[in-house]
Amino acid sequence: MTLFEIIILAIIQGLTEFLPISSSAHLILPSEVLGWNNQGLAFDVAVHVGSLLAVMIYFREDIWRLSLAWFGQGFSKQQSTDSRLAWWVIIGTIPAGAFGFLMKDFIEVYARSALVIATTTIVFGLLLWYADAKAKQIKKIEHIGLKETIFIGIAQAIAVIPGTSRSGITMTAGLMLGLTRDAAARFSFLLSIPIILAAGLFSTLDLVESPEAIDWSALLYGAAFSFVAAYACIYLFLSWISRIGMLPFVIYRLLLGVILLIFVFA
Repeated sequence: MTLFEIIILAIIQGLTEFLPISSSAHLILPSEVLGWNNQGLAFDVAVHVGSLLAVMIYFREDIWRLSLAWFGQGFSKQQSTDSRLAWWVIIGTIPAGAFGFLMKDFIEVYARSALVIATTTIVFGLLLWYADAKAKQIKKIEHIGLKETIFIGIAQAIAVIPGTSRSGITMTAGLMLGLTRDAAARFSFLLSIPIILAAGLFSTLDLVESPEAIDWSALLYGAAFSFVAAYACIYLFLSWISRIGMLPFVIYRLLLGVILLIFVFA
């Protein structure tokens, strides 16, 4: 890849990992529209590392607080708000981890087509609009319980299907349960940490077994630009989401889905 391609793909990954607009839908565009080559497994690992560092640094105080609470009170009868939330992050990760592990090969073979991604981009975009428009949006993140966690966790598992958007569907589920936009987004971002970490570890294992040549400068640039884009994305999204709502992202998803359909049937 050229440096220009590295920068563009890293920024796309960093932004779309956390915005409710589907990273897979965007990463297919350069190859479909511009004819770029696949970025390769090593680059995927690098940009995911950048995104993971961004969300962990942004939520470093939350991670530290939840970790202390979980180790201190996570196995006691008297649970604090933070120890419960730590449990919810762990439990909410299980469905996606299990589904992703079991369905990985099937998804790779049958669900990575432009038609599937275009369809899911539109369908789940409309579902996001409905949830944002109709939900009560009164619950804060500390009001999340086991039932809410399981519901959001199952929603996150569905995001294994390309085009769904992990952040988009978890926020949609949170809004349907009555969470505020800020609470739905924050819980979605906290849930992303173990999922991105697990995906990065599995990709790293695949990379170790792969004969693919590694361009270390490309990986460094990819991780760096992905980190900057992801951190800026999280900061701005949480600053604006309560005011602007989900409608701009819904409109964007619908336009993106239509563009992909045009390329599919052109």
